[in-house]
Amino acid sequence: MYEVTNQPPPLEPYNLLQTDRVLREALLRENAAWAEPELTALGQKLGEPETIRLGFAANNNPPVLHAFDRYGHRIDEVEFHPAWHQLMSLAVAAGLHCSPWAQPGPGAHVARAAGTYMLGQIESGVYCPIAMTYGSVAAMRRRSPRNGCRVSSRGNTIRAAVRPVKKPAR
Repeated sequence: MYEVTNQPPPLEPYNLLQTDRVLREALLRENAAWAEPELTALGQKLGEPETIRLGFAANNNPPVLHAFDRYGHRIDEVEFHPAWHQLMSLAVAAGLHCSPWAQPGPGAHVARAAGTYMLGQIESGVYCPIAMTYGSVAAMRRRSPRNGCRVSSRGNTIRAAVRPVKKPAR
């Protein structure tokens, strides 16, 4: 085996927030400096070698649609790699799906955006249900302001639904 000398060393472990001066300056400028401790912890977690490996695993193993069961009945199940679920759990635990709605305040949306920006650097596919959940609150409140749409940070996300096409009769 020979030594490779023309490649940079592995990036991990690193902190995605602490190594991004522009992002830290934006938090300060946009009244979200209060979130720096939480975002620093998230940046550290996202930059761990294990988390980066999860991102590669989720990216290399796309979701698999199982449209029918073995008897030909429509089931429309989507199978996700376990890494995808672990990254989703990490994002939800960080409140990236609802924090500005659950705890509104100056810079709350900026702080959330910083977190999702860092998440997307590890794996961007998990951002879809996070973004849908975040965006749905404003849409529901706009559609029915008297509804009093409540937000829980307990880990619920909204997922897009595709209307199943009926299997033709034979």
